[in-house]
Amino acid sequence: MGPQELNYLLQGLYWTLLLTAMGFIGGIAFGIVVALMRVSPAAWLRIPAICWIGLFQGTPLLMQLFVAYFGLPLLGFDLPAWAAVGIALTAHASAFLGEIWRGAIQAVPKGQSEAAQALGLRTTSRMFDVILPQAFKLSLPATVGFLVQLLKGTSLAAIVGFIELTRAGSIVSNQIYRPLLVFSVVGAMYFAMCWPLSLLGRRLEQRMSAGLSR
Repeated sequence: MGPQELNYLLQGLYWTLLLTAMGFIGGIAFGIVVALMRVSPAAWLRIPAICWIGLFQGTPLLMQLFVAYFGLPLLGFDLPAWAAVGIALTAHASAFLGEIWRGAIQAVPKGQSEAAQALGLRTTSRMFDVILPQAFKLSLPATVGFLVQLLKGTSLAAIVGFIELTRAGSIVSNQIYRPLLVFSVVGAMYFAMCWPLSLLGRRLEQRMSAGLSR
């Protein structure tokens, strides 16, 4: 495997990181909305959020990629492959992150909200100034853990023909007929990305547990 093949793998790595960033950032934006709808006392907000979470947690990511890639053009949306994959990853991430943050919001002691209400803070201010900052800290370990899963999940984009790291590895392997060597390098690249994130998630969880035990 020479410099040309390695460069091709690095191009696939670039798209893997870009897809992960798209899905995670989009998932954060829409996940906050889903979480706030999920904890809303209004049924017309809460029920759609429950259905959204159930749909994307209850179906495989591979199916979601197929629907986005093949289904959106049938509705008149002519999107490039990277955009369709990004939409699918964003929707997938928003459901999981929304549920993670829903749990974190409800884990914040009710006394915090009651104290803010006693101070005369409005509902919006109580949520964004008091509840969400605390919920964000509580959700950090789970959020980082999901980021690792999302990073590995981008490999499924190869099924719809998108050339990310896994697909690039398959193409290089077919060219040089060295599958063990190529996928060892691909696996090492995934490990180099995922292991530090996993370690960060464990440290955050340990720090959180130590803080709660005091």
